[in-house]
Amino acid sequence: MSKGGFMKDAVILFVITLIAGVCLGGVYTITKEPIAKAQQEAKEAAYRVVFPGDYKFSSSDEITAAIPAANEALAGMGYGNVLVSEAVEVVDGSGASVGSVVSATSKDGFGGAVSISVGIDLDGTVKGIEFLSLSETPGLGMNATKPAFKDQFSNKKAESFTVTKSGAASDSEIDAMSGATITSNAVTNAVNAAVYFADNCMAQ
Repeated sequence: MSKGGFMKDAVILFVITLIAGVCLGGVYTITKEPIAKAQQEAKEAAYRVVFPGDYKFSSSDEITAAIPAANEALAGMGYGNVLVSEAVEVVDGSGASVGSVVSATSKDGFGGAVSISVGIDLDGTVKGIEFLSLSETPGLGMNATKPAFKDQFSNKKAESFTVTKSGAASDSEIDAMSGATITSNAVTNAVNAAVYFADNCMAQ
């Protein structure tokens, strides 16, 4: 191939690459806002499941700034590999705080990370939990999404919850799912992370 032919091919390749890059950039710009909106709507839908009612969900720089220190503290609490990813204050029509929704993740699930949102009253009572992501074994760990397991947390107040295989004897005990103790512990520790953050880091 002559030098001129090589240069011609290089220019053509450059132009094709440039056009492709511009097109991809355009697609990203066009889809970025709708994707972000859809993600926000999905989060708020989860918030309304765990904290039902005519409320607004408000974040703040102060709440966000408290997350890294909370995650450092959680690392030494025996809850495994957990972290808080996001938290919002729940406010009523008058602007008064009525509680919080905290999103937390345990990386100790059998099939990977388990992410949940937890609604928590001002007095520390868990109103409910909702899964943001769960990739556990069908028929075993995936049963965590069923009311028989996840509703065990609803309307209970405890500094921390523990999993039991012998039958829950108090509000702080959660019955393990049959054949899915790892998932049961992962979910419970994610709830514990959320409760810790709500009790210690939310300005209520």
